[in-house]
Amino acid sequence: MQNPLVSIVIPFKNTEDYFLECLSSISQQSYLNFEVIAVDDSSTDGSKKIATIIANTDDRFTVLTNQGTGIISALQLAYRKAKGTFITRMDADDVMSSTRLEVMVRSLQKYGTNHIAVGKVKYFSATGVNDGYAVYESWLNSLTADGKNFSEIYKECVIPSPCWMVHKSDFDRCGAFNSEVYPEDYDLAFRFYKNHLKCIPCDQVLHLWRDYSTRTSRTSDHYAENTFLDLKFHYFKEIELNPKKNIVLWGAGKKGKTMAQKLINAAIDFRWICNNTKKIGKHIYEVEMQSVTALKEIENPQLIITVANQEDQKAIKTLLESLHLTSYEDYYFFC
Repeated sequence: MQNPLVSIVIPFKNTEDYFLECLSSISQQSYLNFEVIAVDDSSTDGSKKIATIIANTDDRFTVLTNQGTGIISALQLAYRKAKGTFITRMDADDVMSSTRLEVMVRSLQKYGTNHIAVGKVKYFSATGVNDGYAVYESWLNSLTADGKNFSEIYKECVIPSPCWMVHKSDFDRCGAFNSEVYPEDYDLAFRFYKNHLKCIPCDQVLHLWRDYSTRTSRTSDHYAENTFLDLKFHYFKEIELNPKKNIVLWGAGKKGKTMAQKLINAAIDFRWICNNTKKIGKHIYEVEMQSVTALKEIENPQLIITVANQEDQKAIKTLLESLHLTSYEDYYFFC
């Protein structure tokens, strides 16, 4: 089929200030064969009314009411109604570029199943985009341009939740939205990775990401730092952990200590190294802190690195490469 149906699922709650712009950007897509399944998650403002007005004038739009509670339940309801060959998600406060669906559909038609169509993103805000989001945007787009998103998945979510598209058959194979794990977008990215889907390179901005003070990613406990670490550690154990290797934790800051506790609680033996001369030789959680030089004596190491400074990361990578260690086989940056 030349122009297969695309199902767009949209959970929404109290986004009346932005929802019309979001839905209008979908209505104005250059690709016409789509369906929108929008699920209201207990809105108390005019969001549902806005969606209903659009649905009454365009039969490609359907508005449902969440029978459960929360974004995952809303996504699951929307997906149960989806009939498309391709599946994508949209957030109710964001904006699609006019060619987003067309670019993604053509990419998937070219590359076939076992692939994810992604696109570059751009943050925008009425009050200006802060430095943290600007850095994340630049990092994410650099990965997307080459389709190398999964090469740094343990650092941060590498698939922007509203800017991907997959074959429905692949989505079902990856478990669709059938997960109660938060943050649900990062969990889905890990499941794409676990099932060996490949990202299709894209050098176009296909999604405009709106930032504002009450956006869910800013306010929800599900996006707290410890939740991200829980998710990373869960998938590291499931996908990467090699019983034939010796686990080494690099870094003794806050994240390093949190990871040490997780390793201890999981009964995983590990060596702990750092560059901080004040900590070397001391015991934290009854584990001796060793110098980085000890790494040269450890056979078959598998490193979890929690050092966040970018310049330090470059130096670490140079050292590990000099020891003939390979990224995503022998070492993983967790931040």
